[in-house]
Amino acid sequence: MPMDLLGREYETFAAPESLHQHGPARIIAMCNQKGGVGKTTSSINIAGALSIYGRRVLIVDFDPQGASTVGLGINANSVDNTIYTALFNPSMDVHDVVVHTRFPNLDIIPANIDLSAAEVQLVTEVGREQVLAGTLRALRNEYDLIIIDCQPSLGLLTVNALTAADGVIIPVAAEFFALRGVALLMQSIEKVQTRINPDLTVYGVLVTMYTRTLHSEEVLQRIYEAFKGKVLHSVITRSIKLPDATVSGEPITMYAPEHKTAKEYREVARELIARGIVA
Repeated sequence: MPMDLLGREYETFAAPESLHQHGPARIIAMCNQKGGVGKTTSSINIAGALSIYGRRVLIVDFDPQGASTVGLGINANSVDNTIYTALFNPSMDVHDVVVHTRFPNLDIIPANIDLSAAEVQLVTEVGREQVLAGTLRALRNEYDLIIIDCQPSLGLLTVNALTAADGVIIPVAAEFFALRGVALLMQSIEKVQTRINPDLTVYGVLVTMYTRTLHSEEVLQRIYEAFKGKVLHSVITRSIKLPDATVSGEPITMYAPEHKTAKEYREVARELIARGIVA
C-alpha cells in the first residue's frame, strides 16, 4: 500500500470510469486569502485533469486579475461579457457568458479588471452574499464540477463564492508565511456556515509548491497538525514547467502530460473522485 509524504497509508486512486450523464455539479471554491499559493494554477490543472477523465468542468474566474482566463489562453480584455456582466445584468442569460475553451469538457466564465468594481456595487445589492449563487443556478445541471477561482481576499466576492459553494479546497504553499492567515480564512468559512450556508464543507487542503527541504517538511507537518485528515494525500511539488504551461495558455495536463506535475494533478483529480467530492 502506498504512503504519502506524511507517512499515511492510502489506497491507490485508480483511473475513474467514464460518466454516462452529467450533472448536477458540485461547486468548489478554491480559496485562500494569501496570494501566490497556487489557487489559479490548481483550479486550471485540476479542471484540466478532470476533463481528461470525462468530467464536464466549468471554471468561474472570480478574481479581477483574470488569471484563470489568461491561463486558458483567453485575452481577458477582449471578452465582451464576463462574470461581472452576469452578476449585475439580470436580463442576461448566463450561458452567453460561458466561453468554451479549445479543450474538450472544459469551459470558463472569464473575468477582467471590471470585476474590481463588484465589491463596491455588491454592498447595496439585496441578498448581496447570494448574487453569485443565483447566477450559477442555471448552469449547475450541465456540469459535473464548477470551480470558483477566488481572489486573494476575504471581501464580499469571497463571501459570495463561499455562499455559492458546496465546499472549499484550500491550497497552501509549503512555506511558513503561507500558513499565516489560514486561521482567518477558517473563521470566515465558519461565519458563512453559521449565518448563510450551513452545508459548506472544507473538502480538503492541497499542499502546493513543495520541495524536498527541511523547511517544506516542517511546514507540511504543521499543516497536518492543523487540518489532520483534511490534507489531501496528493502534494504538488514546485516546478518551472507550470509557468511554461501558463504562458502557453494550457493546463499542464495537456501541455506536458508526462511531466511529474501533470501526474500529480491527475492524482489530485483521482483522489477527489475517489473521495466522492466529484462524481
